[in-house]
Amino acid sequence: MSDSDSLLTTTSTKPAFSAVGGRISALAKRGLTEETCQKWGYKVGDFNGKPVQVADYYDTSGCLVAQKLRFPNKDFMFLGDSRAAGLYGQQLWRDGGKMVVITEGEIDALSVSQLQGNKWPVVSLPSGAQGAVRALRKSVEWLEKFEKVILMFDMDEHGRKAANDCAQLLSVGKAHIASLPLKDANECLVAGKGAEVITAIWNAKQYRPDGIVGATEMWDSIVNQPALTSVPYPWNGLNQVVRGIRQSEIVTVTAGSGIGKSQVCREIAHHLLAQGHSVGYVALEESVRRTALGIVGIELNQLIHIDQNLVSPSELKEAFDRTIGTGRFFTYDHFGSIDSENLMNRIRYMVRGCGCQYIVLDHLSIVVSGLGDGDERRLIDNTMTKLRALVQELQVGMILVSHLKRPDGKGHEEGAATSLSQLRGSASIAQLSDIVLGMERNQQDPDSKNISNIRVLKNRFTGETGLASSLKYDKATGRMSEVDSSPIDSFADVSDKEFEEGDGTAIIVKPEEATKSDF
Repeated sequence: MSDSDSLLTTTSTKPAFSAVGGRISALAKRGLTEETCQKWGYKVGDFNGKPVQVADYYDTSGCLVAQKLRFPNKDFMFLGDSRAAGLYGQQLWRDGGKMVVITEGEIDALSVSQLQGNKWPVVSLPSGAQGAVRALRKSVEWLEKFEKVILMFDMDEHGRKAANDCAQLLSVGKAHIASLPLKDANECLVAGKGAEVITAIWNAKQYRPDGIVGATEMWDSIVNQPALTSVPYPWNGLNQVVRGIRQSEIVTVTAGSGIGKSQVCREIAHHLLAQGHSVGYVALEESVRRTALGIVGIELNQLIHIDQNLVSPSELKEAFDRTIGTGRFFTYDHFGSIDSENLMNRIRYMVRGCGCQYIVLDHLSIVVSGLGDGDERRLIDNTMTKLRALVQELQVGMILVSHLKRPDGKGHEEGAATSLSQLRGSASIAQLSDIVLGMERNQQDPDSKNISNIRVLKNRFTGETGLASSLKYDKATGRMSEVDSSPIDSFADVSDKEFEEGDGTAIIVKPEEATKSDF
């Protein structure tokens, strides 16, 4: 037995407003038959001397409580008490069943009904997408009696948003969202695409909140996802622990004051440039000129930021052309604190507009230092959350510099070991970083004051932590070289077996194997 056989009978109680009468006729321009209009009681009438189409609205007891008038210019108005009305057409169907379709407008409801022989439940919203949540909330008890609720709203931004919002009102698994080839069901009917409307009903996808992925949808991403490429650091010891640097990761470098965080960042940036990658460099405590001289000086093995006469003009130009002059290096001309939204926009432009694959941000504390409301922890939390989301959105690698709190007793400048708990300002720095590298150096020890140890404090990729490398600073060249290191391109101590036993998704690209396609 179809739902039309159990049609609810409306009461003959006289409405509490002056209802507009009219006649039932086919709506040829809409492709609607007289039979369909008769089923729904959809009339053509007259209001204050103007022709109108009339849709009757009933309350849950079947009493006519309101009418919606549609004028030729597509204006609408309600007569009666629209607040007491249910969904349009709700009185036509029995309570509950296999499925009910909800459209955004009355004409669309009639269209879907006609395409189904006027036999199966269809209703529409009284006030379109803008009132969708309010309307469904009033009728949710009735809707919950159906096994499936098909939301067939207009295929525009407002309709799609309303469908997602309404789906959340229903119990889990009940809401399904239909997708039409044209704007709405009536356009499909008029265009001769009625079969596509029926297909859209049966193919409607079960609503699932954004970000929830079913296992059946994951297979292609597992078998087709390209391996994640790791680019080696300039130091073998660090590579053995963290297996290189990857895009979509945040690597936080932290240390006490004057230990060499910025120099390490320059070494990494220079190394990335040398391997053909594009780098965006945001140094908020130094000028663009100082950043440029630092990168070029590494290429020349000379402290040209101190004395540019250490090299000839031709040597300087050649080194410039090999590094920051390649068109793959971009920096941000700014000094001091910066609003986090402006910072995100600059980074986004560096990645999308300039093609940067890696971003160096030196440093986090200064981003929030001038914002002035005094709550450093909250500001860092917000900034780190935005950086984490941005890195995932852009699939960019980020080297982030962060400061440490001063420990009790021996300070970091005297060789005290670093730890995650000492990150200054907020625990979110550790929580949202993929890799955290702590640098330690005893500036007062004459035998080791130029040697910095790199300790891996967090390693989301392989889980390995601990001391990884020792770097010696050469005061003559300004370079940081690994103590007792073997050539960077050998990776002799990292076997294929060890890679397989780790995360299993990284491919280290050695310099001599890198091709243009890798970048």
